[in-house]
Amino acid sequence: MAKRRVLVTGLSGVVGSALRSEFEERYELSSLSRHGAEGIPEERNFKGNISDMDSILPAFEGQDTVVHLAADRSMTADWASALKNNFVGTYNVFEAAKIAGVKRVVYGSSQHSTGGYYRDEPYRYIMAGEFDKVERPYPLLDESIPIRPSGYYGTSKAYGEALGSYYADYHGVSSIHLRIGFTISTDDPSFGGGALALWLSHRDTAQIHAKAVDAPTDLKYAVIYATSDNYWKIFSLDRARKLLGYEPQDDAGPELNPNATMADRDRTEYKVHED
Repeated sequence: MAKRRVLVTGLSGVVGSALRSEFEERYELSSLSRHGAEGIPEERNFKGNISDMDSILPAFEGQDTVVHLAADRSMTADWASALKNNFVGTYNVFEAAKIAGVKRVVYGSSQHSTGGYYRDEPYRYIMAGEFDKVERPYPLLDESIPIRPSGYYGTSKAYGEALGSYYADYHGVSSIHLRIGFTISTDDPSFGGGALALWLSHRDTAQIHAKAVDAPTDLKYAVIYATSDNYWKIFSLDRARKLLGYEPQDDAGPELNPNATMADRDRTEYKVHED
């Protein structure tokens, strides 16, 4: 049986790198990025800018599923960058999928679409690593809570979720939106409270994205939190388990490592290629 053809935008990013090995085994993997991805066969290594529709259309031809990860990932992205890379870019991806007849888009959304809740107790204490101020058990947030973005980045991710709903209802493009917690290049979240809470390990990153790609065709639209099963997790994983059959393998644990530091690669303002 022929492998499912899957295009990943932003394959060379932290999330794309974490899922790449699994995807290369399971699918006929293609990449779309501005500068190309190392090690991808030339005929499947597409170059284009998601803010330019004409440059990306060839990559979508013949694909079964698109996993859209490319974006300005900075949680403090300014309006101009968010507009170009996240708002316009996301529209172009969904529109290109529609034009090419792609059956599903798996959208790399973010917990920042509801990041405003980190201002509230007990979540603000967890994010700050002030665990002595937190009484367990505490309520987990689930997908029923209202959108409450933290910045233009979070707003752009909420927009992408809404756009996917429109394309699912009116254009027949199934979309599954994964509110990714924090995939870390070193796979070590012990440097901060927010990292312990939001960590999505490399193998859980690969698992949940593959589960979304392989989800039944009658799942037309879903928004799902995606973290590992962390001791200090903030978000419920019940929907991920129910709709996708996700079974997280990892837990960040309860304690910080005072000697651990965050790698520069994991700072959201870090860019491999400047605009």
